[in-house]
Amino acid sequence: MKPVILTEVVLHTIKMKLIAPFTTSFGTALEKHVCLVEAVDESGVSGWGETVTSDEPYYNEETTYTATYMLKDFLIPKVMHKTIQHPLEVHDMLTFVRRNQIAKSAIETAIWDAFAKKNNIALSELIGGTKTEIEVGKSIGIQSSPVKLVEKVAEYVDEGFRKIKVKIAPGADLDYIDAVRKEFPDIPLMADANSAYTLNDINHLKKLDQYNLMMIEQPLAHDDIIDHATLQEQLQTPVCLDESIHSLEDARKALQLGSCRIINIKIGRVGGIGESVRIHDLCKDNGVPVWCGGMLETGIGRAHNIALTSLSNFTIPGDTAPSSHYWTEDIIQPEVTMDHGIIQVQTGPGIGFAVDREKLDRVTIRKERISTAETAHPIP
Repeated sequence: MKPVILTEVVLHTIKMKLIAPFTTSFGTALEKHVCLVEAVDESGVSGWGETVTSDEPYYNEETTYTATYMLKDFLIPKVMHKTIQHPLEVHDMLTFVRRNQIAKSAIETAIWDAFAKKNNIALSELIGGTKTEIEVGKSIGIQSSPVKLVEKVAEYVDEGFRKIKVKIAPGADLDYIDAVRKEFPDIPLMADANSAYTLNDINHLKKLDQYNLMMIEQPLAHDDIIDHATLQEQLQTPVCLDESIHSLEDARKALQLGSCRIINIKIGRVGGIGESVRIHDLCKDNGVPVWCGGMLETGIGRAHNIALTSLSNFTIPGDTAPSSHYWTEDIIQPEVTMDHGIIQVQTGPGIGFAVDREKLDRVTIRKERISTAETAHPIP
């Protein structure tokens, strides 16, 4: 295959307003500032990635500001003008920086897209995907009352979503899940706690077992795999880990300890597509199902999620809902759409979606071009 040699990287910082507020145990999101990474190969091919960050360091330690800084001063200079024979090399090229997985993922995914386009192959095919379509679930933020939640669930069930994920937190959990189950006894339903509980809440969390949930996602601390093993021993409901899994090694240790029975793979959280594929393969070898969570991505991030979900062990519907559920207009063409809970995997080169430059310009608040490997900080 033809290698990629980056001659320029353009950082497009954008601001997009969500159609509706999205509330979790972290807080409420009304809009997103995102840094889109456009990696330009010597042949003129552009690959795209994005920082799936928020403005505040609530999900992990990164923000859009810090991720952009890391990209400009450390990560992009390391890959600029290098001959990259395959995108799997990029992960190891960036290990000199600790953590900062979302920043790493933004440039790494852009290189995957550029490499696939340069070699005229769909990203899904390049990573070994086997599906032509994927099932889609819907994530629902914390609502003001159980009645409001049931109304939202009814709306999304009618639209054909294949899984419903309900955000929960202390004081907004059992009554909410109970109300949904009474109205919809058979739908695939899960709860996402976003680290809102502790082991002191075991008896409370055990009450969720009666609702036949697919899983409870990340109930305990964001960096924990020890206490989750203790919790999983006492729960019938499968525990799914999200925030705790930042790498293949984290996944290996969690499975070895019995900390979970399901893993949510988010490309940004684990540092890119390469590590996502490795975690997928580990889980597949151990009989542990995986699914792809969402980070309120633009169409670029959604396109990468779709490609990743084409891998065979993504057996649980992910959170890659259509663009229209989050944005008045997305920045890609065509926008991500769904038909009865199904999204088609794109077959065109790369991510299979084109960036709409006119729409991108309308939401861009800053643009920076990087064309040299120079950095303000020495790189080992």
